[in-house]
Amino acid sequence: MMENCIKFRPVKPASPHLNGKVERSQRTDLEEFYATTDLSDFNTLRNELDCWQFYYNWQRPHSSLHGKTPSQADSALQLKTPLQDEICDLYDVSKEHIQNPVYYIELAMRRLKRCP
Repeated sequence: MMENCIKFRPVKPASPHLNGKVERSQRTDLEEFYATTDLSDFNTLRNELDCWQFYYNWQRPHSSLHGKTPSQADSALQLKTPLQDEICDLYDVSKEHIQNPVYYIELAMRRLKRCP
């Protein structure tokens, strides 16, 4: 993160307004997995957690995905997402607002200098 000048800003636990998707996922885990699992047996817990993860991502429909599973939603997005070669073939530098490549190098250097 430091190499890319990204500041680490942890989010407070139980802050759905800041981290809604994670909070919702954790709530589902609490209600549907942990409520039905014996947490005292560590040997079976690992196996049950693997089964839950598979069920959650591959078999369980999600209302936020309009009844699709995460794997179905991901597959649909992969069909729409262009590959790097396609993007490079379509890229036209003449359409850039700033056509001087030195500008981009200088901008990157300034960003690195601002890193704490």
